[in-house]
Amino acid sequence: MVDVSKREAQLRDAIELFYFAYRAFTAEPDRMLAEQGLGRTHHRILYFVGRNPDIAVNALLAVLAVSKQALHAPLRKLLEGRWIAVRADAHDRRFKRLRLTEAGKRLEARLTGAQMRHLGTVLAAAGDQGEAAWRSVMRAMSARGSRML
Repeated sequence: MVDVSKREAQLRDAIELFYFAYRAFTAEPDRMLAEQGLGRTHHRILYFVGRNPDIAVNALLAVLAVSKQALHAPLRKLLEGRWIAVRADAHDRRFKRLRLTEAGKRLEARLTGAQMRHLGTVLAAAGDQGEAAWRSVMRAMSARGSRML
Protein backbone atom coordinates (compact mmCIF):
# COMPACT_ATOMS: atom_id res chain seq x y z
CA MET A 1 0.00 0.00 0.00
CA VAL A 2 1.27 3.48 -0.90
CA ASP A 3 1.76 5.89 1.98
CA VAL A 4 -0.39 8.83 0.84
CA SER A 5 1.48 11.38 2.93
CA LYS A 6 4.83 10.20 1.53
CA ARG A 7 3.47 10.33 -2.04
CA GLU A 8 2.00 13.77 -1.43
CA ALA A 9 5.37 14.97 -0.13
CA GLN A 10 7.10 13.55 -3.23
CA LEU A 11 4.60 15.26 -5.54
CA ARG A 12 4.92 18.56 -3.70
CA ASP A 13 8.69 18.27 -3.99
CA ALA A 14 8.31 17.62 -7.74
CA ILE A 15 6.08 20.69 -8.08
CA GLU A 16 8.69 22.82 -6.33
CA LEU A 17 11.48 21.41 -8.48
CA PHE A 18 9.42 22.15 -11.59
CA TYR A 19 8.72 25.70 -10.42
CA PHE A 20 12.35 26.47 -9.54
CA ALA A 21 13.62 24.84 -12.74
CA TYR A 22 11.24 26.96 -14.83
CA ARG A 23 12.30 30.08 -12.95
CA ALA A 24 15.97 29.31 -13.68
CA PHE A 25 15.12 28.48 -17.32
CA THR A 26 13.37 31.84 -17.85
CA ALA A 27 15.58 34.11 -15.71
CA GLU A 28 18.04 35.28 -18.37
CA PRO A 29 15.43 35.73 -21.13
CA ASP A 30 13.16 37.58 -18.67
CA ARG A 31 16.00 40.02 -17.97
CA MET A 32 16.59 40.57 -21.69
CA LEU A 33 12.87 41.02 -22.31
CA ALA A 34 12.56 43.54 -19.48
CA GLU A 35 15.28 45.65 -21.14
CA GLN A 36 12.94 45.94 -24.14
CA GLY A 37 9.80 46.53 -22.05
CA LEU A 38 8.58 43.04 -22.95
CA GLY A 39 7.57 39.94 -20.99
CA ARG A 40 7.34 36.18 -21.26
CA THR A 41 4.22 36.28 -23.45
CA HIS A 42 6.15 38.30 -26.01
CA HIS A 43 8.88 35.66 -25.99
CA ARG A 44 6.34 32.88 -26.56
CA ILE A 45 4.94 34.77 -29.54
CA LEU A 46 8.40 35.49 -30.96
CA TYR A 47 9.43 31.86 -30.50
CA PHE A 48 6.43 30.32 -32.25
CA VAL A 49 6.30 32.90 -35.04
CA GLY A 50 10.02 32.28 -35.58
CA ARG A 51 9.49 28.51 -35.71
CA ASN A 52 6.51 28.94 -38.06
CA PRO A 53 7.18 31.80 -40.50
CA ASP A 54 4.00 33.15 -42.10
CA ILE A 55 1.83 31.56 -39.43
CA ALA A 56 -1.77 32.71 -39.54
CA VAL A 57 -2.97 34.59 -36.47
CA ASN A 58 -5.64 31.92 -35.86
CA ALA A 59 -3.01 29.18 -35.96
CA LEU A 60 -0.87 31.11 -33.47
CA LEU A 61 -3.89 31.41 -31.19
CA ALA A 62 -4.26 27.63 -31.32
CA VAL A 63 -0.56 26.96 -30.64
CA LEU A 64 -0.51 29.33 -27.67
CA ALA A 65 -3.98 28.24 -26.49
CA VAL A 66 -5.00 31.82 -25.77
CA SER A 67 -7.93 34.02 -26.75
CA LYS A 68 -7.78 36.79 -29.34
CA GLN A 69 -8.09 39.26 -26.48
CA ALA A 70 -5.08 37.75 -24.68
CA LEU A 71 -2.96 37.87 -27.85
CA HIS A 72 -4.00 41.34 -28.97
CA ALA A 73 -1.93 43.62 -26.70
CA PRO A 74 1.37 41.69 -26.75
CA LEU A 75 1.16 41.13 -30.51
CA ARG A 76 0.40 44.81 -31.07
CA LYS A 77 3.50 45.74 -29.02
CA LEU A 78 5.66 43.37 -31.09
CA LEU A 79 4.26 44.86 -34.31
CA GLU A 80 4.80 48.43 -33.06
CA GLY A 81 8.36 47.56 -32.02
CA ARG A 82 8.94 46.10 -35.49
CA TRP A 83 9.91 42.67 -34.16
CA ILE A 84 7.05 41.06 -36.10
CA ALA A 85 5.64 41.93 -39.51
CA VAL A 86 2.10 41.18 -40.65
CA ARG A 87 0.77 40.72 -44.16
CA ALA A 88 -2.50 39.61 -45.67
CA ASP A 89 -2.72 36.02 -46.88
CA ALA A 90 -2.15 35.78 -50.65
CA HIS A 91 -5.28 33.67 -51.20
CA ASP A 92 -7.63 35.12 -48.60
CA ARG A 93 -6.92 38.67 -47.51
CA ARG A 94 -9.05 38.22 -44.38
CA PHE A 95 -6.28 36.07 -42.89
CA LYS A 96 -3.19 37.76 -41.49
CA ARG A 97 0.23 36.10 -41.71
CA LEU A 98 2.99 36.79 -39.19
CA ARG A 99 6.74 36.53 -39.49
CA LEU A 100 9.74 37.85 -37.60
CA THR A 101 11.53 40.91 -38.90
CA GLU A 102 15.34 40.94 -38.87
CA ALA A 103 15.20 42.67 -35.46
CA GLY A 104 12.71 40.05 -34.28
CA LYS A 105 14.98 37.24 -35.47
CA ARG A 106 17.91 38.72 -33.56
CA LEU A 107 15.89 39.15 -30.36
CA GLU A 108 14.35 35.68 -30.58
CA ALA A 109 17.79 34.16 -31.20
CA ARG A 110 19.21 35.88 -28.09
CA LEU A 111 16.28 34.81 -25.91
CA THR A 112 16.05 31.23 -27.10
CA GLY A 113 19.82 30.92 -27.34
CA ALA A 114 20.09 31.59 -23.62
CA GLN A 115 17.53 28.86 -22.94
CA MET A 116 19.22 26.41 -25.31
CA ARG A 117 22.58 26.94 -23.57
CA HIS A 118 20.95 26.43 -20.16
CA LEU A 119 19.05 23.32 -21.24
CA GLY A 120 22.03 21.95 -23.16
CA THR A 121 24.25 22.16 -20.09
CA VAL A 122 21.69 20.53 -17.82
CA LEU A 123 20.83 17.73 -20.28
CA ALA A 124 24.50 16.99 -20.93
CA ALA A 125 25.01 16.58 -17.18
CA ALA A 126 21.95 14.29 -16.98
CA GLY A 127 23.33 11.98 -19.67
CA ASP A 128 21.43 10.16 -22.39
CA GLN A 129 19.18 8.20 -20.02
CA GLY A 130 18.41 11.28 -17.95
CA GLU A 131 17.53 13.26 -21.06
CA ALA A 132 15.34 10.45 -22.38
CA ALA A 133 13.49 10.28 -19.04
CA TRP A 134 13.07 14.06 -18.96
CA ARG A 135 11.69 14.10 -22.52
CA SER A 136 9.28 11.31 -21.61
CA VAL A 137 7.97 13.28 -18.64
CA MET A 138 7.68 16.49 -20.68
CA ARG A 139 5.80 14.71 -23.49
CA ALA A 140 3.40 13.12 -20.99
CA MET A 141 2.77 16.46 -19.27
CA SER A 142 2.28 18.21 -22.62
CA ALA A 143 -0.15 15.56 -23.86
CA ARG A 144 -2.15 15.70 -20.64
CA GLY A 145 -2.23 19.49 -20.78
CA SER A 146 -3.48 19.40 -24.38
CA ARG A 147 -6.34 17.10 -23.39
CA MET A 148 -7.36 19.43 -20.58
CA LEU A 149 -7.84 22.46 -22.87
